[in-house]
This record gives sequence, C-alpha cells and structure tokens, in this order.
Amino acid sequence: MSELRVTVVGAGLAGSEAALQLAARGIHVTLHEMKPKKRTPAQTSDHFCELVCSNSLRGSALANAVGLLKEELRRCGSFVMAAADRTQVPAGGAFAVDREKFGVDVTTMLRNHPLIRVVEEEVTKVPREQPTILATGPLTSDELAKDLESLIGGSQLAYYDAIAPIVAADSILWDRVWKQSRYGKGGSAPEGTGTSSDGGDEAYVNCPFDEAQYKAFVAALVASDKVEARAFEETKYFEGCLPCEVMAERGEQTLAFGPMKPVGLTDPKTGRRPHAVLQLRPEDEAQTAYNLVGFQTRMKYAEQLRVFRMIPGLEEAEFLRMGSVHRNTFVDAPSVLDERMQLKSTAGVFLAGQISGVEGYVESAASGFLCSVLLAAHLKGQELPFPPNTTAFGGLLTHLTRPSASGKYQPSNITWAHIPPMESLSRKVKKRDRYEKLAERALVDLEAFRAKVAL
Repeated sequence: MSELRVTVVGAGLAGSEAALQLAARGIHVTLHEMKPKKRTPAQTSDHFCELVCSNSLRGSALANAVGLLKEELRRCGSFVMAAADRTQVPAGGAFAVDREKFGVDVTTMLRNHPLIRVVEEEVTKVPREQPTILATGPLTSDELAKDLESLIGGSQLAYYDAIAPIVAADSILWDRVWKQSRYGKGGSAPEGTGTSSDGGDEAYVNCPFDEAQYKAFVAALVASDKVEARAFEETKYFEGCLPCEVMAERGEQTLAFGPMKPVGLTDPKTGRRPHAVLQLRPEDEAQTAYNLVGFQTRMKYAEQLRVFRMIPGLEEAEFLRMGSVHRNTFVDAPSVLDERMQLKSTAGVFLAGQISGVEGYVESAASGFLCSVLLAAHLKGQELPFPPNTTAFGGLLTHLTRPSASGKYQPSNITWAHIPPMESLSRKVKKRDRYEKLAERALVDLEAFRAKVAL
C-alpha cells in the first residue's frame, strides 16, 4: 500500500490537533505554518497553538457545554487537550494554562514527530496536493481567502462577524413576554409557557417596552463600556448588522424604528401595541435557546449582562453566548461543507477550526480532531466514525450542518442548544442539574465513538 499523505495548512489548535491525529494513525503530514517568518496581527509568539490569554480554554465544569467538550477530547485522545492538562495552572472554576509552556509543548510534539514535516511559509492558494485541511483561522490572509472564495463562491465567505447574544429558554420570565410573529404570522403562547399555542415553530418571543423602559434601555446602551477595536479591526460596520449601541448613538428612536419596531405586534395583556419590542428567535428546533434579534454588540461581557437584563422578561436570563463584533473569516458551513467538513464544491479540501464556522479555541481543537479522524478513516477505507448527536462532538457537527433559523449562518461556541434535550427531564429540575444529566448521557453515548477512534 502506498504512503497516505495529507497537507495541513495552519498550526493553530485545529491544525495542530489534526496533524497530530493523522500522524498518530500512520499518515504522513506536511504542515504549513507561516510563523516564525510572518505573523497575523493578533499573534505575538513564534510557538504553534498560540492562545490569546491563559484562560482561553474557558470553564472546567461538566455543567458547561465547553467543559463537556474538553472531557470528550480528553477521553478520545486529543493531543492538544493533553498538552493543556500538562500545563494547567490554578484559576478557580476556569481551565487556565501557562500559555508559553502550552505553546512549547505542542510545538515540540509537532516538530519532533517523524511523520510530520513542518514547512515554514505562507500559503496564498489552496494547495493542489490533496487531501488538504485548511485550518488557517479567523485572520486567514486575503490572498488565501480569495482563492478559497473562487472555489465556493463569494457569497459563502464572510470576513466580518456580528453576533447577537443567545439566552436559555428556561431562564426567560415567560409571564412578561408573549409569542407572536408580526401581523399574527404565528401563535401566541399561553402565560407562563415557552410554547406556541398553535404549535408554530417560527413564532418570535416578544419582550415589550413602555416608553420609560425603552428610554432607560437606550441610555444604558449609549453609556455602556465597549470593547475597543484592535488595530487590524477597522470599525467599518455593515449597515445591515450594526452593533446595537451604534444604532442607539444615532438617536433615541433609531432602535424603535429598527430592530425594536413594534409594528404588527399586539401585547395580549394590554390589547395594545407596545412602545417598542425586542424580539427573540429560536436557535434550535427544540426551542431551548433564543437569539436576541438584531442585537449584535461590542459591549464588554459584564456590560451585556447588566444592560440586556433590563429587557422585560430577561431580568434573570442565562446567557449561553455573549454578543460580539469582530473580524472573522469563515464559510457558510451548512451550505459549503458536507458531513465530513469537506467542501461540497471541491473534493479533497477540508476546513477545520474557525474558518469552518466554529467559535473558540476548544471548539477549534475539537473540529480539527473530528475532521482528521473522519479523513483518516476514509483514507483507510474504514467505516466513518461519526459521534452521536447527544455528545458535544455531535453538537459541534450539528451546528456546522444545521441551517440557521435566520437564514444567515453565524459561528458559535458549543452550547447546550446544539445538543438534544432529555425529554424525561422536567423543566422544574435546576439548570445545573439538568446540564449535568445531559453531560452524563453524553459521556455514556461517547463510549462507542471513543472505541472507534482510540489509538
């Protein structure tokens, strides 16, 4: 049998994990990384697998979806996660590492592996040596992005990401909101429930503001503390996805005539149209999570919690994802990628990491893991080892393949909304207990997958 070879572009968390997994399975890897000759504006180290800060890998607890994803990576033999465990430092409930030692650890594994050849050069075109895994991250060079664009079509590639927050459905105060799409295109929910009276899946949740509440909310948006744009993130906002605080700064009534317009909506409690309405849109079929429609933001996370909890019905909201606006190169994954993370338009070219449409370091490592083990199995003529959808791994693939409810795909960290709920669990069960049960189910269901991918 001839030698199996794969090209990997990018030695961030996704590319590093993919290269190490492939090599561990006897596949020769050519790993292209432009450091140390060149760096992106966000990079400061010459080491591979560079993290921005020590706690970039986020929470440890299994009640957090990302904590579950880390545990699944551990159990399935992730090299990046093993390096993180070796270089962990105390940080309370967060999983923090010594960034320098972590980078050195992963770099050493890559440079010393006999089946991995590191090529220190910038890649400006999608390699014609295939199969190839592109794992070039959110700051993919303009030249490479343009070449990728030529393969998939310009409308399928984004260079700028505007993300609205997501809240857990069971943290919404349902007696203060109602379900209705504009002009009655959808049902309104009975008080105290999170379901549509007519079963309409498309109904929006409406959070009503009176005039005083609206003015106070707008004032808080304007006065809030925002994240400053980095040098390489010029604040050239698209008019179609302006940060909510930018709209608020344009005039007190701008939001009321934009994403908060109450036209076509009637509050069933008053029989009247509210002064303004903030709408929530379901993020998943089970309606376990909702997106704040039109409320992408550059507010700091603590400010988002403070200001968005001024919204009627969200006073006690649990935020599964915070909002952000930043430069990001990523594809419309559900349209562009198949179930193996391969381009539908170009056989042999795979995407992993943030360019594939995931968000976060842990998620990037996990996508590199999944892409590589599926590719290795394919190259060896083995059964493809897809993870169960009840696992965090499965949830990640669900996000990459499930069309967005809004019709506009957005990257996302792993959240519980990506994993099917347990019908047997009552909504009266505390959230943390419910999430721990979901994690227990995931780790049980993971075993068959782990057995298939174990080295």
